[in-house]
Amino acid sequence: MPRPIKQLYADAEIVAELRRRSRSTTIGVRDRERAEIILRRLDGVGVEAVAEQLNTTPKRVSLWCVRFEASGLDGLADKPGRGRKASIPAANVARVVTEATRPPAGRRRWSIRSMGRHAGISASSVQRIWSKNDLKPHCLKTFKLSNDPSFEEKFWDVIGLYLNPPAKALVLCCDEKSQCQALERTQLGLPLAPKRPPTMTHDYVRHGTVTLFAALSQLTGQLITRTEASHTHVEWLRFLKQIDRETPQDLDLHLIADNYATHKHPKVRAWLEKHPRFTMHFTPTSSSWLNLVERFFADLTSDVIRSGSFCSVNELVRDIKAYLAERNADPRPYVWRAEGADILAKIKRARVALDATRAA
Repeated sequence: MPRPIKQLYADAEIVAELRRRSRSTTIGVRDRERAEIILRRLDGVGVEAVAEQLNTTPKRVSLWCVRFEASGLDGLADKPGRGRKASIPAANVARVVTEATRPPAGRRRWSIRSMGRHAGISASSVQRIWSKNDLKPHCLKTFKLSNDPSFEEKFWDVIGLYLNPPAKALVLCCDEKSQCQALERTQLGLPLAPKRPPTMTHDYVRHGTVTLFAALSQLTGQLITRTEASHTHVEWLRFLKQIDRETPQDLDLHLIADNYATHKHPKVRAWLEKHPRFTMHFTPTSSSWLNLVERFFADLTSDVIRSGSFCSVNELVRDIKAYLAERNADPRPYVWRAEGADILAKIKRARVALDATRAA
């Protein structure tokens, strides 16, 4: 009679962590193997079967099961003192880490080779040390914090429209995408193929630009759009009149827009006063990311404009309108999921970090 398979047990949180490790590409191969061993044993697979599946030995499987039973996740870590001793002096390692933010005179950042020469170690060692400490001197992220004194008030006003839209009203996210360039590449590019991305030339002939006005329904994802040669208050007013014509007259309209001067022109204000069903909600200064229509503009840019080659402005407009028709035939809304309190907390942390940098 075969011996019964000893069953391992673990809490749901531990199982979730083991699954994360088994799928991770940023941890060592040994750590992934150990997590996979325990997961299979938790599923009731025998020691010999796990060893065969993972191409290892039953002794190794039993070792990590015993250590897991005794110490949980801590038992899957290597004991101190095991493995190859460090060959790089601690002082050199500390120098690579602490001086990563202090590039040499005349440069904005270190490269792995220049830091290697500076610290007296190889470039590959610098790469490993930076990766271990999550340092990325080659990366640069852009940001902009709003200096609007009424930031929180405007922030909650816009967020409130997304999370709790008013009854018997439409919430429209409005903006213009100006300077859509009709660029014609000087040579034909190669199409997508196995082991080769599509290509296009870096140079082009510029045939002109067009402005796209768009109003995105927060509820349905439907779009009201208009193309114009420019984007002054005259064109914006024409777009507002179009919105008035193409929306049910018995509904109030809440328009979310940025602080572009065109949106606040005296003639625009005068027209809005005569049409009280329109209510404007302006995003805080330097915070257009609050406007969901910007997400649509990003899709339009990547799907149509950036990778295209257009012989004329009319050809660009034709492709944009075809894309818009396809979107409106099957509209899908962008859903705001971020918690407002979490966003404000992140912004406050950024302000604290900036103030600390200025003080230093």
